[in-house]
Amino acid sequence: MQNNIVRYDLPASLVVFLVALPLSIGIAVASGAPVVAGLIAAIVGGIVCAVVGGSPLQVSGPAAGLTVVVAELVAQFGWKATCAITAAAGVLQILLGLSRVARAALAIAPIVVHAMLAGIGITIALQQVHVLLGGGPRSNAWQNLASLPAQLAAPQWATVLVGGLVIAIMLSWRFAPPAIRAVPGPLVAITIATAVSYLPGLGTERITIDESVVEAIGLPEMPQGSWTSIALAVLTVALIASVESLLSATAVDKMHTGPRTDFNRELVGQGTANASSGLLGGLPVTGVIVRSTANVGAGAKSRASAALHGVWLLVFSVLLVDIVEMIPMAALAGLLIVIGVQLVKLAHIDLARRTGELVIYGVTLGCVVFLNLLEGVLIGLVLAIAFAAWRIVRVSILAEDLTSRLGTGGPPRWHVAITGSCSFLALPRLNAALSDIPHDAEVFIDLNVDYLDHAALDALQEWITQHRDRGAEVTVTETGTARMEFAHSRPPRRDTEGRRVIDALRLIWPAQLASGVNRYSNGLAPLVRAGMTTGTAHDPHTMLLTCADARILPNLITDSAPGELLNVRNVGNLVGADLSVESALSYALNRLTVRSIGICGHSGCDAMHDLMHDSADGSMGRWLDHGADSLAAFRAYHPVAAAAADAGFTGADQLSVVNVAVQVDAVRRHPQVAARLADGSVNIVGLFLDLATARLYLVDSDSITETDQHGAPVTLTTPK
Repeated sequence: MQNNIVRYDLPASLVVFLVALPLSIGIAVASGAPVVAGLIAAIVGGIVCAVVGGSPLQVSGPAAGLTVVVAELVAQFGWKATCAITAAAGVLQILLGLSRVARAALAIAPIVVHAMLAGIGITIALQQVHVLLGGGPRSNAWQNLASLPAQLAAPQWATVLVGGLVIAIMLSWRFAPPAIRAVPGPLVAITIATAVSYLPGLGTERITIDESVVEAIGLPEMPQGSWTSIALAVLTVALIASVESLLSATAVDKMHTGPRTDFNRELVGQGTANASSGLLGGLPVTGVIVRSTANVGAGAKSRASAALHGVWLLVFSVLLVDIVEMIPMAALAGLLIVIGVQLVKLAHIDLARRTGELVIYGVTLGCVVFLNLLEGVLIGLVLAIAFAAWRIVRVSILAEDLTSRLGTGGPPRWHVAITGSCSFLALPRLNAALSDIPHDAEVFIDLNVDYLDHAALDALQEWITQHRDRGAEVTVTETGTARMEFAHSRPPRRDTEGRRVIDALRLIWPAQLASGVNRYSNGLAPLVRAGMTTGTAHDPHTMLLTCADARILPNLITDSAPGELLNVRNVGNLVGADLSVESALSYALNRLTVRSIGICGHSGCDAMHDLMHDSADGSMGRWLDHGADSLAAFRAYHPVAAAAADAGFTGADQLSVVNVAVQVDAVRRHPQVAARLADGSVNIVGLFLDLATARLYLVDSDSITETDQHGAPVTLTTPK
């Protein structure tokens, strides 16, 4: 453990310290708080959260996400009272963590959080661009925008040069060589800009620190004002700090493979840090993704790195605070502009566009910028909930005329698909769709819903009754989890238990078969109906002879739809002299346009076991006489038997493989098949299914090869 701290965490802590130093100062300036307040928060956040918190590699400190909130609190209550609000927010965070509701904070729509951060970034940039131009920030975004043209018309070029230099260095730093890029870009930018600001003729306003970190420590003052406004301020700081910290911890967990975050403990740690920071005169603290990313990227292995970075900040703040007063305000303005712009992420905007949430993003961002942070977030959450509710209750109703497509005689044929959540809200659209259907049409209704209330059911049943009374046919299939039979017997709910049972089948068939037929009728039938209509010709591309074993599912192992396979099954997949195989070959080659003939055996075949051990009698024994050639070939060491042994098959399974090869040869010699093989219009394929692994093998006259080793699926057809 000690070796890891020295080898990994100590160097990483120095990198994070160099990243955190200019950011902490800049955030304090942007918040309208004393500069030392940013340093106090960085020290407390680094040490306390590392010791108490639940995220092993997250680094905490003052964050841009609370800059706007703190600036408003300072303007409304004053700095000392803002410290009291920060401490109270920390206590609330501790209570939330102890109540184990931390994960509930993650339920806030991410798109709202993304828009909130983007709005904060734009607000910071609008404020600091005035400082960059030599002026001062206005009180709100409207005033910052309105006064910007006048500020642009009369800039102070010295401050523009210094601040612009910081912006240029930070934006171009990612293009620097890796060895140089190891030094944090913000530190390089601030250092170079500070040095340039001392050139003759470039006098600019610099940071002023009225007291040291030790002198700044003092108890907060009780806020003056209504209890409602104070409580709202405490709640705002606590919620935003909690959400930002937990989201940051979630992101950090994805960056490494070590221990995961204990979210409730992390919330207690963040609350302890905020209570401490507020009591000591510091800014609010949150988990900061920029510092955490630097921490992980620098190779940190434990929470010691975050704690040590706080120690380095403390040493700097006590011994080297005079260096801070050398930094020009314009340099910090350039730093904050870049930070603000980087909070607006194009990836988030693109995600919102692709997921249909761009309206939520835009409205939330606009309200955060032009109203205030709390109102913007609340409006965004309400809008997100409204969108989610609309998507949940929305139902798709499609009524389609199939008459021209099917091209059949008789009455018109219509298909009605109802998908989603069908409630009374859907009645206008449901009635409108059903009213378009001709009175004499034959109607197929697919009801694929996860929610069905009695109002929607009554409307549907009433229309079905009226349509049937006119002599037309209506067929209803239910593929969703909400069933018509329960709509009148209980409150509507989403579940997976609403399975109807066909009573007539239950009386004469086993329950399993009745349930299977029911699942087909109400589940699969609508999906395969298009391939089973009378307008579709019977034109399979392959005839497949398989064993009658119940574990062999021909359409499943070949991924074939209805109408693609001509299935022939018998015990042991034997060609022999069986009339059913003869008639199937004749039908496939003379009446149909089959282009492939497949023979499929399998492992664990009882027929091959009985054939090998001569253990069958009666009709089974007489049938297995057709496998005599296969048994003789196996005993004569058929080449494919050796290949099967090499593939790991033993005993009767080797005989099964040999049997496939022998039956393939028998089909090739068949008079009806030989001519088609000669002209290339038919091909023969041997297959073997290993039930234990569900692997399918190709069987040739002297080899057995797993199909997925070919790099492509087995081709059972050839061009006509």
